[in-house]
Amino acid sequence: MTKKRFDTLAGAPSQRQLRVGELIRRSLSDVLARGDVHDPDLGRMSITVGEVRCSPDLKHATAFVLPLGGDKKQEALTALRKNKAELRRLVSKGMTLKYAPDLRFEIDETFDRMDETRRLLSEDHVRQDLDD
Repeated sequence: MTKKRFDTLAGAPSQRQLRVGELIRRSLSDVLARGDVHDPDLGRMSITVGEVRCSPDLKHATAFVLPLGGDKKQEALTALRKNKAELRRLVSKGMTLKYAPDLRFEIDETFDRMDETRRLLSEDHVRQDLDD
């Protein structure tokens, strides 16, 4: 019978996952800001990397991205996915990890959810409850 390790918060990322995710986020942001990728489509876009989540074994990293202004989301996602191998190489170059994580890209919907929350909180019947 094997023992399982349970964190205080089920499914919560470890400190190492958070630390490596932040390192990857900064490195990926720098690579995209400098335009180090040799793709003119990607070079023309300004992309924000909001968060990077790593798998427990640190072999996979999902980057949540959003093009500046929020438009052309699908084009940005396509360009990032097309240049995944080069981005992986550039990002892992300055890091001292055993494995270069496989990068995955998803659209960051945090801003959309934040706008929706603000809209809901500004409704009259909700503000009435909050003011009481």
